Amino acid sequence: MNAAWVYLVLAGICEIGWAFGLKYSEGFTKLGVSAVTVVVMILSFVLLSQAMKTLPLGTAYAIWTGIGAAGTAILGIVFLNEPRDLIRIFCILLIVAGVVGLKVFSGSES
Repeated sequence: MNAAWVYLVLAGICEIGWAFGLKYSEGFTKLGVSAVTVVVMILSFVLLSQAMKTLPLGTAYAIWTGIGAAGTAILGIVFLNEPRDLIRIFCILLIVAGVVGLKVFSGSES
C-alpha cells in the first residue's frame, strides 16, 4: 500500500476521532475536548488532502467518509450503547463493502 492510501486510512480514523470529539465537546462548550476535536479535524483534512494528490477525488472522499461513517457507527454501538439491531449492522456492512469495493476497483496504481 502506498503513502496515499495510508494517508487516506489515517484521515478516516481521524474523522472517527473528531466525530466522537463533537459528541463529547457538548456543542464546543468544553474547551479541552473542543480544542482536541478541532486539531483532529484539521489533521483529518490535511491527511485527506495529501491522499488526494494521487488518488481520484471521488474515490478518496467516498472512502474517507465511509471509514468515518462505519467506524463511528461501530464505536457508537460498542461504547455508547447505540442500537445494534440486525438491519443497522447490515447497513454498516454495506458501507464497509462499498469502501472495500472502491479500493479494489479504483483502477489506480496508487
